[in-house]
Amino acid sequence: MQDLLSEIRRCQICRDHLPHGCRPVLQASENSKILLIGQAPGKKVHETGIPWDDTSGKTLRSWLGITDEQFFDPKILALVPMGFCYPGKGPTGDLPPRPECAETWHLRVLDGLQNIQLTILIGQYAQRYYLKDNNRKTLTETVQAWETYLPSGLLPLPHPSPLNFRWQAKNKWFGTEVLPVLRARVAGILSTTH
Repeated sequence: MQDLLSEIRRCQICRDHLPHGCRPVLQASENSKILLIGQAPGKKVHETGIPWDDTSGKTLRSWLGITDEQFFDPKILALVPMGFCYPGKGPTGDLPPRPECAETWHLRVLDGLQNIQLTILIGQYAQRYYLKDNNRKTLTETVQAWETYLPSGLLPLPHPSPLNFRWQAKNKWFGTEVLPVLRARVAGILSTTH
């Protein structure tokens, strides 16, 4: 796995499409228990090289009910975005993740993750890619159908971005129904990790 991660971190496939250059950001270990598939690094994460090292990451750690130390431990969490590099800004936020990453690297990374007990799909890009025909029409419908995915070890979530505060305010069920189950599942996995 370490050789693969080193290879990915040297990747330059998208260099002609990335206004800020290539800086693949991910975390994984063959011992990872939880796989978190997000979107793509934002500008701050691109600058630090630390996955989820931003306001969205703080919210996500709160959703999961875990500490920074646990979150950044690759033996616990594999952090594998759909696009490993910051795609740049668009008119309404960050541009979509480049498709080359998932096509080139995801299968190889996932093949090395033999101990995953829960896969969390954050946002529409990860959900469309991994749920395929089982994805609902909208992100809200997909997240509302979380109970249908959980038996197969998948849990779809919205993006924890501060830009999604309206979504969370409008969908109170997310905080009362989904987050307690997420935290309980994560706590159960952590109780068998150490």
